[in-house]
Amino acid sequence: MSSDSQLKLDLKTVDPVWHQIRLEAEALAADEPFMASLAHSVVLHHATLECALSYRLAQKLSSPEMSPLLLREMADAAYAGNPHMGAAGRADIVAVHDRDPACHRMLQPLLYFKGFLAIQSYRLGHHLWTEGRKDLALFLQMRCSEVFGVDIHPGARVGQGIMIDHAHSIVIGETSVVGDDVSMLHSVTLGGTGKAGTRRSARGC
Repeated sequence: MSSDSQLKLDLKTVDPVWHQIRLEAEALAADEPFMASLAHSVVLHHATLECALSYRLAQKLSSPEMSPLLLREMADAAYAGNPHMGAAGRADIVAVHDRDPACHRMLQPLLYFKGFLAIQSYRLGHHLWTEGRKDLALFLQMRCSEVFGVDIHPGARVGQGIMIDHAHSIVIGETSVVGDDVSMLHSVTLGGTGKAGTRRSARGC
């Protein structure tokens, strides 16, 4: 068996979400030549979903103050050191695919859906926040708000299997707790009640 065939077999067995995304990216590249470069750069050039997310977030969140190369290096280290980030990202993709009627392929959230990308940006910022790198985490929060219109404080606690539909004017404050398998529409604000030591929670779909 060739190494390429073995890789596809391993991906399908061990990581069905990533395997499906790669199949859809291959089909996109074949069916729409103008999108082939994007399919290759975001998906097909990468061995894992974590690598693809790292690349995609670095490209989207970069600015004159922070280059894509620096962001990619930082994101790669975060995904390598925190396996939960990749697992949560897979759960988020499945949630969007299952619950959003506008999502017909698992590839779509990674390429097009700012709600999905905003949640992954939060996950990266939250990892940095818990590592004590709070200024860098706040920088990512600012860029996420500017790029995706979603403002999630890196100190908030957000579960997995999250679907944010349309993702416009979403604000999740530092004291918020969002459970697993939560769906949100646009124009949602979660934040403190104004009472010290309290948190505002969201659970369910």
